[in-house]
Amino acid sequence: MRDLVVVIFMLLSTIIGGSVMANTIEGLEEGYADSDGVKIHYVTKGEGPLVILIHGFPEFWYSWRNQISPLAEHFKVVAIDMRGYNKSDQPEGVENYSMRFLVQDIKAVIDHFSEEKAVIVGHDWGGMVAWSFAMFQPEMTDRLIILNLPHPKGFARELANNPEQQKNSQYARDFQQPGAAEAVTPEMLASWVGDPKDRKIYIDALSRSSLSGMIDYYKANYPKEPYTYDEDKAYPPIKCPVLQFHGLEDPYLLKAALDGTWDWIDNEYTLVTVPGASHFVQQDAAELVTKRMLSWLMEQ
Repeated sequence: MRDLVVVIFMLLSTIIGGSVMANTIEGLEEGYADSDGVKIHYVTKGEGPLVILIHGFPEFWYSWRNQISPLAEHFKVVAIDMRGYNKSDQPEGVENYSMRFLVQDIKAVIDHFSEEKAVIVGHDWGGMVAWSFAMFQPEMTDRLIILNLPHPKGFARELANNPEQQKNSQYARDFQQPGAAEAVTPEMLASWVGDPKDRKIYIDALSRSSLSGMIDYYKANYPKEPYTYDEDKAYPPIKCPVLQFHGLEDPYLLKAALDGTWDWIDNEYTLVTVPGASHFVQQDAAELVTKRMLSWLMEQ
């Protein structure tokens, strides 16, 4: 298990280069949506069409600190804590973190705001939830923005056929082992944050989180060995316009998985690759990402 600790530390220090740019965001309101008895915490700002921001591992709503206020000038922005994280409920058991429940959580948030649909934005695990939501709730997906998470079909292909992707997914296989959650601590997961005040924000949020719940995302949803790929396996096509960002220095979700994405989208597809940015592209290239998101959303 010591090797897992080393892998996680290397992962965080490699893929997250920046520091939190703001300690507070003015004008936020917070609340909870009910997802079949599971409370999903959110912060919200702005008025207009609904935009839902979904974070990944190992973060919480604050992942979107650079995007919330600019987007809120034109939209009602809702940044959630996914189940297991921060102030959201933390059900026990791997089965409670399967994708069908994660998709249901997003539907519950849209229903909570009495809207019929929303712009869905997701990064990392939030990106997988966003892809899945657009597939299985197309009538509720206005537009889709994905950050550093390839389409699941492209990722499955690379995981089955690309030795480099298999090598770089070792950390996920480690997370799937018994006792994996015992090898991580909030302090370790927040060790990449340079500013002490910012680091405390992350440690506090991760201390409120369920470490086992966070790891259960990998146990419930990440492909397991032996990896296989069926070219003929049909995924529900994405019906809405899609904007996708990918930091090209991401060492854990390789850019080769982007190939063919356009074949699985029955609408406009815009891909923005960002040289020099790593896995957390919305932080590594915050200004570029925010401006491109806004311009794309405003022109639709």
